[in-house]
Amino acid sequence: MTNLNREMKLGAFFMIPGHHVVAWRHPKAEAQNVMNFDFIKRLAQTAERGKFDMIFLADGYSIKGKDQKALGQTVNTLFEPFTLLSALSSVTKHIGLAGTVSTTFNEPFNVARRFASLDHLSGGRAAWNVVTSNTESEARNFNLEKHLLHSKRYERAEEFVDIVTKLWDSWEDDALIIDKESAQFADASKIHAIDHKGKWFSVEGPLNISRPVQGHPVVIQAGSSEAGKELAARTAEVIFTAWQTLEEAQAFYADVKGRMAKYGRSPEELKIMPGVFPVIGRTEEEAEQNKRFLEEIIPEEAGVQLLSAMISVDLSGYPVDGPLPDLPDLEQVNGGKSRFQLLKDLAERENLTIRGLYQSIAGARGHREISGTPEQIADQMQEWFENGAADGFNIMPPYLPGGLEDFVDLVIPILQERGLFRTEYTGNTLRENLGLKRPANTLIHHVKETI
Repeated sequence: MTNLNREMKLGAFFMIPGHHVVAWRHPKAEAQNVMNFDFIKRLAQTAERGKFDMIFLADGYSIKGKDQKALGQTVNTLFEPFTLLSALSSVTKHIGLAGTVSTTFNEPFNVARRFASLDHLSGGRAAWNVVTSNTESEARNFNLEKHLLHSKRYERAEEFVDIVTKLWDSWEDDALIIDKESAQFADASKIHAIDHKGKWFSVEGPLNISRPVQGHPVVIQAGSSEAGKELAARTAEVIFTAWQTLEEAQAFYADVKGRMAKYGRSPEELKIMPGVFPVIGRTEEEAEQNKRFLEEIIPEEAGVQLLSAMISVDLSGYPVDGPLPDLPDLEQVNGGKSRFQLLKDLAERENLTIRGLYQSIAGARGHREISGTPEQIADQMQEWFENGAADGFNIMPPYLPGGLEDFVDLVIPILQERGLFRTEYTGNTLRENLGLKRPANTLIHHVKETI
């Protein structure tokens, strides 16, 4: 049953100069501007013109792969999210600013302080995409020989998120007084230490910045493994996830939302936004040509390296036009478990060769690829939105700026005409635009209970 007042939420997932593994080769991609702020500013303002809820930046802490030829064929340069989002906060007014930060290679105090700072700078538009990281190459850049086990990464992440939210609550909303006559800048009784001592962290607090505008910046989670779903059900307010079929997306949607009650949460407190890679054409034939062109410009080495990284198995020694080798059991995988399973299932379901599989995922990286006319793109999004598979979508343009401009100019007006998407921003903060409540300060309640 469709809620007539329900509108889908949209994220603009910026991967510069586009999501396709060789987007930079597209004739219309502005690859020369990959490190140009004015270009990214233009993209952000285009997304805001389209009334997107948020800009979303992924992140990683190493280059992708060791193959020298593939390294030269792919984009391995990207801005650190906080620096870029802080700059974008000054040239946008409404759109949310979501950045990825790993709980494995950071400390809770620093992360809490940075997101509180971004929330204040942007007037309440910050969001944290919580990841645990999943590659050995990242671990080796942080004094580790091996990555933490998957279960340990999530155990650490749970404690990390708890500490960050306590630190955001360490200042009460009205702690700042700034009374010059009485010489009182703040009410010290409304600033609280958190005195956290756990398995992974010991943090005294309080934070040395006042409570964020949103109370808590919006917490996003991207894992779809068992541990990831449990973490999301307890802590996340948005999930970015990857599914190929309506049935898979519906099952995930029902599963995660069904876990929330045991944490005292209602399903409306969590927005599930699968990734979508739209290949748009004025006609079906043009869309199909655009899709084929992207597949044809993938260098073999780059495709194999991308697929190897995503399934945590080195495929460089196998025939590219042969099948996947026997893959390890899911329990043996210490990388991204949900993406490994998704790609393994896709290869088996469609009987794909290594080349066929990397061509299938070189743009969307396991997320859903939809192609067609603007009306057909809107139809496919509407089907998932109205049938218990999604609360919205994270849009992954194939190349930039054209892929984003086409979505804003051609698809969004159709969604608006159908009453599926806003025509104007209605809230002042990201939390308000997403339809999420401002969280109560749980630390105050705890302090009062222990007095």
